Parts: sequence; C-alpha cells; structure tokens
Amino acid sequence: MLLTIPTAVSPPWTTLLGFSLLPAIVMIAGAALAVWRAPGPKLRSAILHFAAGVIFSVVAVELLPDIVQHHAPYEVAIGFGLGVATMLGLRYFTQRLEKQQEATSETAATTSNASPLPWGLLVAIGIDILIDGLLLGIGFAAGAKEGTLLAIALTIELLSLGLATAVELRDGGHSKGRAVAIVAGTSLMLLLGAGIGNTVLRGATGNLLEIVLSFGLAALLFLVTEELLTEAHEETETPLLTLAFFVGFLLFLLLGMVA
Repeated sequence: MLLTIPTAVSPPWTTLLGFSLLPAIVMIAGAALAVWRAPGPKLRSAILHFAAGVIFSVVAVELLPDIVQHHAPYEVAIGFGLGVATMLGLRYFTQRLEKQQEATSETAATTSNASPLPWGLLVAIGIDILIDGLLLGIGFAAGAKEGTLLAIALTIELLSLGLATAVELRDGGHSKGRAVAIVAGTSLMLLLGAGIGNTVLRGATGNLLEIVLSFGLAALLFLVTEELLTEAHEETETPLLTLAFFVGFLLFLLLGMVA
C-alpha cells in the first residue's frame, strides 16, 4: 500500500546535537548526584514511574496517531514486528553478557583486590542508550514537536539510568570520579545513535518512514513495559508511586496539546 505522507525531513545537525546533549548531560548529572548522595529506592521508583508515564504519553499522543492515520497495515506490521524482535534479541544478548560478567567478577574477586570494569553491564547500558539515540532520530523524523517531546522524555529516563549506573559502580568498588567518568563515556552512545538515526532517515520515503515509526513505537512500548515499570515495581508499590506514572502522562498530554 502506497503512502501519501511526505519524505522524511531530518533536522539540522545542530538541532539534533542540542537535543541529544540534553539527555546525555542530565545522565552525567544524575551520576554525579548519585555518588554524592545516592537516592533512596522510593525516589528512584518514583522517577521510573514518572519517566514511564511521560514516554507512554509521547507514544499515545504523538507517535501512534501519526501511524494510524496513514492506513498502512503492512508497513506497520513489518516495522512493529522488527521492533519487538530487535528488543527481545537485545534483551537476550544483554542478559547473557550480565551473567558472564557476574561469573567473571566472582573469579576476579578471589584472585585480585582490584575492581574490574563491569563490561557486561556497561555494554548492556551502552546498547540501551544507543537505541534511545536511534529513537530520538525516529522522533524527529515524525516531526519537530514529536522529537522535542521525546528528547525531554528520554532525559528523564536517562536521569534514572545515570543514578542507577553510578550506584552500581560505587558498589563495585570504583571511586566517585571513575564512576562519573564511566557514565559520561557511555552517555556518548546517545549522540552516536541519534547521528545514525538522522543519517539513515535522511531522504527516507513515506513507506520506509512508516516502517521506522512503527519500529520506534514497538521499542518505546517495550522500554516502558519491560524496563522502566519492571524496575519501578522492584520497590513496594504505593498510591503515590502509581500516581507518578499518571502525573507524567497527564503533564505531557497537556504539553502536547498546547505546544
């Protein structure tokens, strides 16, 4: 089925760089905050709930209507299926890396007092951030408004990720400065992902754009349901924590209406 939507117009590199730097900088700030004063589990759970609500709002209010209105079921099925398959494959790969890292760390702990880098964890985080960057490029392919809202949503997500990664590194015996430096290095994957997304989508046809948007839809839904909310529910659920999800959703629903 042929689409009537226009060719994708990629944002200028300066615009994309600015909106990519925002989440990366906030992730580093979150790491610095965590090594200075680690947040409690309830605060982190509230941030995760809020981030999930924000991203779900962007999906439901901005991306999904754009996809539905063009009536391209075959392209949507292909893109959505590829998105689900990719995210499931990445989860399997990163889980294997983390298990190998745990085994390696236990072996190293018995033979050395040095704290080895948790490469399994870092590779998994790097892949996660790379996908976030690709999704940011997809968001801007859908429109400046969608890209801007998604950049803000990913900023909140990466704040939580920066906090968690720094705490994990500190628990592994790494110094405060080294923990923040490692998080800063992994945050660069967001810029790489956004750059790749912008390059691939530059001049994309309507059919390809619909497939890409559907891929992003599946990836974002996976991020909300299988990562953010799963981690958020590790803390005992309370009405206030649940409310954080709906506050995030409502806030970006209203923002999308007035923007």
